[in-house]
Amino acid sequence: MAEAQIVLSHSRESGIVAIASGEQYPWAHTALAECGFQRDDDGVWHLPAGGTQTTVVDLVTCAKRHRASVHTSSRRFIGDAARDLARLLPGQWHASVEVYAHPAWQEDLVPWIWDSGELGRVVRSERIPYAAVLTDAEQGTTLLFVERPGRHLGYLVGAFSSEGLEGGYGDPHAPRGIVLPPFPGRAAQALTDRYLPAYEQAVHARQTAAIAGVLGDIRSEYDTWQAMNASGCYSDATPLNTAALGASTELFLDHAWHRFLTVVDHAPTLLDRCRPATSPWPDDAAALSRLAGAVIAAEALLDEIVHGGAVPDYERRARAWPAIETWLTDGEAFLRQARLSAPHRCPALPVTAPARPLAAARPAYRSH
Repeated sequence: MAEAQIVLSHSRESGIVAIASGEQYPWAHTALAECGFQRDDDGVWHLPAGGTQTTVVDLVTCAKRHRASVHTSSRRFIGDAARDLARLLPGQWHASVEVYAHPAWQEDLVPWIWDSGELGRVVRSERIPYAAVLTDAEQGTTLLFVERPGRHLGYLVGAFSSEGLEGGYGDPHAPRGIVLPPFPGRAAQALTDRYLPAYEQAVHARQTAAIAGVLGDIRSEYDTWQAMNASGCYSDATPLNTAALGASTELFLDHAWHRFLTVVDHAPTLLDRCRPATSPWPDDAAALSRLAGAVIAAEALLDEIVHGGAVPDYERRARAWPAIETWLTDGEAFLRQARLSAPHRCPALPVTAPARPLAAARPAYRSH
């Protein structure tokens, strides 16, 4: 394959559009510019209305001079396909195009893709010069929408990692992306009925597991600290002096606070879903109330640290520990309630849904 390629497709609004890619993609950019194409903010090239009457033959001839090859896609422009799909999804979805002109830029996707199926494999092993991103601002959901490689029809869709959660391809909690047909209505139905509920359940499970892991880590360190404090010795039986004991206490409290921020991030959403009265453990309601109060106190402390100026370390430790201790005490009640309250969303499809712009939460990909 040539080191610079131009893929032409047809857009309902813009007519012929072009996307350049390859390790020497600037060569293709030069050819497109010479033929009168103009590039938009997404990195897609268009022939402006009333511009020069460039033909495909003209572009092919010019591209050859700049050592670029020209290919015509049998599919409609991916931006049109993504926008048609976004308008039919429940909620407020926005569609945008991303161009990964240089192959290395595609590698930036790998840590962000949260998928255990075909999409995750394709992103890692197949060339994807462009894609569309679908974002639901209200729910905080971001999906990657790509043409299915090796097929003349169909698309693949899957999720990016939810904000605040790590874990890309291969994460055991990751949902499995699905294949979408080329028909917007059927594609929207598949996403709504199958993928989005599975995605929400996966996020819920991942958040619950993250909190369980944090509480386990803090509890383990707490037990070690308690044993050391009670014995007055390190684990190797070396005696602890007063200064060393104080330093170990501060270190433990600092580690616990930084880990506890994961609880502060994810617990509010999960607590809202818990319904202890309808569970086998209705008495958990009191524990959940204490846990919610602890999160509120920790959020207030965090807000003061971030926006209210410096909070002395000794004050932060003293204020954070009661919240952390509450979660160590009542955390099991939360975990069993959270595991029981996984969402089962399956909303009805609206006829249309207005798109709303959203600033990308992920690092902007280069398209120049």
